[in-house]
Amino acid sequence: MSQRRSNRLGALLLVIASLVGLGVALYAWFTPLTGVTGTLGALVAIVACLVLALLAWVLSRLQGGAARNLVRVVILLGLFGTAFAGLLLHQWWISAAMALGLVGWILDIACARRTSLHSYS
Repeated sequence: MSQRRSNRLGALLLVIASLVGLGVALYAWFTPLTGVTGTLGALVAIVACLVLALLAWVLSRLQGGAARNLVRVVILLGLFGTAFAGLLLHQWWISAAMALGLVGWILDIACARRTSLHSYS
């Protein structure tokens, strides 16, 4: 696997986790008797998952530097906030999807660090 491709693996996992969270949030928003049908909290979770998916896609396109680190920080805050919202909504699968996104975030940093170490040697 090329270094560029392995760098995108974490961002891809972030996109997948965000889309899974989006699916669960949409299910909670539209399905009767979920307890959060049509609520503002479910709508916020939907928007947050959309924003996380967009930011993860942007992360996969950035080469490095301060912009990539800023996007990483915003994604981390979004992951924790959306996971907390999932817990408050009693939608455990949203929180589980955000935990998967955290694994992707860590993988993105680990792969980028490994690549930068190889470029200096």
